[in-house]
Amino acid sequence: MVCDMARHGSKQTWSDTGRVMIRGRPATVRSRPMNGRIHVGTDGVVRCWWCGDDPLYQHYHDTEWGRRDRPLHGEDAIFEKIVLEGMQAGLSWITILRKRENFRSAFAGFAIDQVAEFGEADRARLLADAGIVRNRAKVDAAISNAIVARSLIADGGSLDELCWSFAPDQPSTPKAADAEIAATTPESKAMSKELLRRGFRFVGPTTMYAFMQSSGMVNDHIEGCAFG
Repeated sequence: MVCDMARHGSKQTWSDTGRVMIRGRPATVRSRPMNGRIHVGTDGVVRCWWCGDDPLYQHYHDTEWGRRDRPLHGEDAIFEKIVLEGMQAGLSWITILRKRENFRSAFAGFAIDQVAEFGEADRARLLADAGIVRNRAKVDAAISNAIVARSLIADGGSLDELCWSFAPDQPSTPKAADAEIAATTPESKAMSKELLRRGFRFVGPTTMYAFMQSSGMVNDHIEGCAFG
């Protein structure tokens, strides 16, 4: 999510009203955190504040986000995350999570070889599909990225290995409650630069840091979170 804490960009602030600022825009967390950064859910589990009590958000937080013990691998799986992170630009991550199964259906399960073959009829189909994000630039980027990824793999490379080559050497540890979560890092900037050089689109440094969080490359859980 962009608060995947950083994707959400810049700094997060907390007030007694339960409002937070995410990328300069106000958002509301349903239940108040214990210390402003962690939250006890209705299920009694302590989590990072941003997932609140939404079951879908909680499942993502618990099983994917920042889980270095569950790293994401696989060419199509990595491609899917890159596409979804790009689709999220300007939107909330929960919107993407709620549409994820629709995205998978619309994009052939994010099979790189199949998406790379999408033509004008597929573009029209995707742009008419209310179950996904109907943004022409993002749809075109997804198809273009599949073509670039297919070429990379055909030349003996690996999208999986390429992305993971930018993972920090030292495993990150849970952040203190008052720690500032970066929106970008040197690693995300380097990953973005290399992907852009190869022809990928919608892979800016902030998007790539969110990708690093969601794929388990970094752990930005807050101290006290049960999954940190």
